[in-house]
Amino acid sequence: MKTIIITDSCCDLSYDYITENNLEVIPFPFSIDGTDYVDDFGSSLSYRDFYDQLRKGAIPSTSQISAFVFEQLFRKHVAEGNAVVYIGFSSALSQTFNNSVLARNIVLEESPDADITVIDSRSASVGLGAIVFYANELLKQGKSKDEIIEWIESNKLKFNHWFIIDSLEHLKRGGRISAASAAVGTMLDIKPLLNVDDEGKLNVIKKIRGRKKAIRELLDELKNIKDPEKQTIFINHGDCIKDAEQLRDLVLREVNVKDVVINYIGPIIGSHTGPGMLCLVFMGDKR
Repeated sequence: MKTIIITDSCCDLSYDYITENNLEVIPFPFSIDGTDYVDDFGSSLSYRDFYDQLRKGAIPSTSQISAFVFEQLFRKHVAEGNAVVYIGFSSALSQTFNNSVLARNIVLEESPDADITVIDSRSASVGLGAIVFYANELLKQGKSKDEIIEWIESNKLKFNHWFIIDSLEHLKRGGRISAASAAVGTMLDIKPLLNVDDEGKLNVIKKIRGRKKAIRELLDELKNIKDPEKQTIFINHGDCIKDAEQLRDLVLREVNVKDVVINYIGPIIGSHTGPGMLCLVFMGDKR
């Protein structure tokens, strides 16, 4: 039985990586000012155009992936005799994972012998992508489905997600901070530092004055990295490539890592964080 790894487009891996590795990715839907899109890694709406629209004041909204979409895909692979491992966006941030559970149960009622595993990554953006990346590496090494699942469950809470946000406006829109706090923070040039906790929730950890200090704070979090020489580090950005490259250069100068991969923050997370978001993902002993 062939093992198929499936994820969703919140993984924020690059289009090239996904196509080169034949990964199956379910796109999240989103809309901007009444125009509907699917998150197809910049194919329909380029990342740059997406962030340019946000800079001009467009207000995007995101939707969950429905149980019906999962049902269709699960049934397809069951009919082909495949074993499915779906690694999903944190259930603490979206109903999508719960929809995958519902779909799995429906398909199992019809086909009790179906081999479908759904895993709550408790991760967001390229934190999810990093888990998928390592799971795919194990698959290419010939590891069994059970070995891959065991590795994910044993290691998913070791993936550290650190983010800085350039503007407080999008946190205000999402209800994470008040309008008054956003106004004062903007005046003081406050750049929030956020992470994803063990429950898969996004939390504001520090409020840092100035972009340069905030980028340096991301680098400082690498003190928690485990076996850096074996790790691929992920840096994703909300259309601020120069900052991402600066962070990469700082990482390579100060930490002996195996590789650093840079990519965009896609529209699903980007809709809530806005242009200028910068994130760093790596593995430690814990989050």
